[in-house]
Amino acid sequence: MNNFTRGVTPVAQKDPYADDVTQPFWDATQKGKLMSTKCTKCATHVLPPQPRCFNCQNDKFEWVELPGTGTIYSFTVVRHPLRPGWDAVVPFAAGIIELDGTQGAGARVQANIINCDVEKIRIGDKVKVAWEKVSDTYTVFRFEPA
Repeated sequence: MNNFTRGVTPVAQKDPYADDVTQPFWDATQKGKLMSTKCTKCATHVLPPQPRCFNCQNDKFEWVELPGTGTIYSFTVVRHPLRPGWDAVVPFAAGIIELDGTQGAGARVQANIINCDVEKIRIGDKVKVAWEKVSDTYTVFRFEPA
């Protein structure tokens, strides 16, 4: 029997796909912290972490903690199961969240938007991070209304 929750996309893996560049991000999620790499040359936030800044190609970063809040930049409501057995999950919202605490237009992440009526979600709505501990090594972030 599946333990699916309406509106919450199931997590298929039990460990993060991490390397030396991304492991600090996943370590921080275990502590309930949303972290970003920030280029030491141009101050661009690079999330997910990459070996080089997409703006200036610098390879030096500092890790900064973000407030864990943001704004819905875009979203879609998925109404049809994407996989067998996901009938209990739909409808769910998948969104692009513009993160507070980042420069200019802001860093954006894709995430499941949970604990809300998907019919009432609007671009511009404020959201906050919601953590789901999947295993001892993997915690995923989702967002919910602020």
